Amino acid sequence: MNAIIFGITGQDGSHLADLLLEKDYEVLGVSRRCSTDNTQRIKHLNNHERFTLIEGDITDASSVLNVLNYYDHVDEVYNLAAQSHVGTSFKQPGLTWDITGKGCLNILQSIVDLDKFNTRFYQASSSEMFGSSYDINRSGEKYQDENTQLLPNSPYAIAKCAAHYAVRLYRDAYKLHASAGILFNHEGPRRGDNFVTQKIVKWIANFKKWITNNNAELSCCTTDDEHIYYQDISFPKLRLGNLEAFRDWGYAGDYVEAMWLMLQQNEPEDYVICTGETHTIAEFLDISFNYAELPEWRQYIYIDPEFYRPSEVDYLRGDCSKAKSKLQWSPKYNLEGLVKLMLDAQLQN
Repeated sequence: MNAIIFGITGQDGSHLADLLLEKDYEVLGVSRRCSTDNTQRIKHLNNHERFTLIEGDITDASSVLNVLNYYDHVDEVYNLAAQSHVGTSFKQPGLTWDITGKGCLNILQSIVDLDKFNTRFYQASSSEMFGSSYDINRSGEKYQDENTQLLPNSPYAIAKCAAHYAVRLYRDAYKLHASAGILFNHEGPRRGDNFVTQKIVKWIANFKKWITNNNAELSCCTTDDEHIYYQDISFPKLRLGNLEAFRDWGYAGDYVEAMWLMLQQNEPEDYVICTGETHTIAEFLDISFNYAELPEWRQYIYIDPEFYRPSEVDYLRGDCSKAKSKLQWSPKYNLEGLVKLMLDAQLQN
């Protein structure tokens, strides 16, 4: 079996490559050319005999065609490539559209143009597509599943919706085995530094290092709006935005297994992948600071208006009953386990 992974250098791409190689796949990873090294997450695969890294750009249809022609027969294609930061999508909507929306269409059309109709395709859809939309169960709890209306609240989510509907169209029109995973927030030690969860745990690790290096006593520290002081030295506060947004957080290593399972099914379908729990960023801070044995976090936080989005998604909580039933998949990590995993990695570093 062979597989092509677009977006190999990201968090999910690296985890998926590990999984497929464990299953004896030949893996072709596709990375957009960058003037700086962006392969840190996959450096451990550099000398793997069944892993190959090539340059490619999903915004360029001819580049996609060349990538898909690497193998005479392509078993599986995973599209994990995206401009995936929601805040950035408001500042760079055109770029986000080209990569996140148009890129998926380029891959689907190339599969058709090359007559690779036996190739199975996975698209990384996102819970951000739901926006402000949710359903309510009999217990009065809000949730989102495969049938919840999509109501995107950002350029990123709009691009993801376009790609999601493209998968359905090509599945129906060309009978492609094309599935989309509607993944809720998934994190881990390989998460990018500009995402709030990694930003929090990395700040905690650096703060604890600052305390140790300076023999600082927290009870003797003072603060102003933006800094923490011990004697004549200072440390910047953790700068965050909206702390009351609810998110359904899981572990990326769990979620890539669901991606693979979707392509092993006889029939292609779309699946919500989540934990079924929702927590605020404030709760994430509670768990993180408590595990790191730090005092109450509010004195160390600076609420920065820069990190507020023009349009916020207030509540996300998935229902993955379909994935549990049809894929026999369930998450292994809850939020507390995820925080420990991420913090341990940062503290060890």
